[in-house]
Amino acid sequence: MREISPFHKVLASIPGVYIIGVAGDSGSGKTTFTAMLRHLFGDLLVSTISLDDYHLLDREERKKRRLTPLAPEANNLKGLLADLRSMKAGRSIEKMVYNHSIGTLEGPVKFTPSRILILEGLHTLYTAEIRENLDFSLYVDPASDVKREWKIKRDTGRRGYSEQEVIEEIRRREADYSRYIAPQREVAEAIVNIAFSRFGRDAGWIKNTYRTSLFLNPVPEMSGSTGFIIGLSPLLAMMSCPFSLEYSHQVVGNRSMAVLTADGEFDSQFISSFAVSMEEETGVNPSKVFKERSCLTPSDIIQLILCWRIINDILSRA
Repeated sequence: MREISPFHKVLASIPGVYIIGVAGDSGSGKTTFTAMLRHLFGDLLVSTISLDDYHLLDREERKKRRLTPLAPEANNLKGLLADLRSMKAGRSIEKMVYNHSIGTLEGPVKFTPSRILILEGLHTLYTAEIRENLDFSLYVDPASDVKREWKIKRDTGRRGYSEQEVIEEIRRREADYSRYIAPQREVAEAIVNIAFSRFGRDAGWIKNTYRTSLFLNPVPEMSGSTGFIIGLSPLLAMMSCPFSLEYSHQVVGNRSMAVLTADGEFDSQFISSFAVSMEEETGVNPSKVFKERSCLTPSDIIQLILCWRIINDILSRA
């Protein structure tokens, strides 16, 4: 029988539910940067709630009242807080479900949180009361030109809007975004910034390669010996695609944050030692997520590091 990993032992010992809050604008890539946790630990251990389910009004009613979903009064934040407190204690809730294809609320349905719960939405970090119930917080912040392209692609595809409708909606939301959503960046423990790659703007559409930066609050020394090691062999053999890694400190609001920026394509061999160490300490090998892929994107690299940061936060609670 396989021994239970330190990570799973600690997670099982934590009372209640470990909650990760992910904030950012609509179409900013919030789901992408928690995907690694879901892939690594599976649906039995990780569950997700979209805060779109806490809209008070359907799409047509918002149009009549000239409200955007970004306005706090268009959302049931009091209900969210009550549900959040219940889920933090491990209790099930009943909530509505927002149907994006037709813009209506359906339900209610029963929802039971897993040991790790991810909240994704526009107002995840909006109030101090909501933030007090989170164990870790992330703000996803793509550059405006990147976000514009993503939103057009998503909403004209999966959600059935015309391109002109999407562009008009972007313009209509700008004031509310600046007033209600963007300030949440200042209180997040981690920030992910996405810009077009220095190796070519088209690399985003073709290979999902964007210049991706992870901002992190300073933390005490992390547990374990896992390190991110770049193998020299593929570089010296001229087998690797061009890439860059940068490390710096930047001031965000009144905080000095550590910043790691990845760009280009990364040979999968670069994470081999990281994967082995992570499996030894958590019982999970991140290589299984990438399967037979020979190259990793900056998003993959940043997701791995962000995932490891969250795992270490859980381990520190032992």
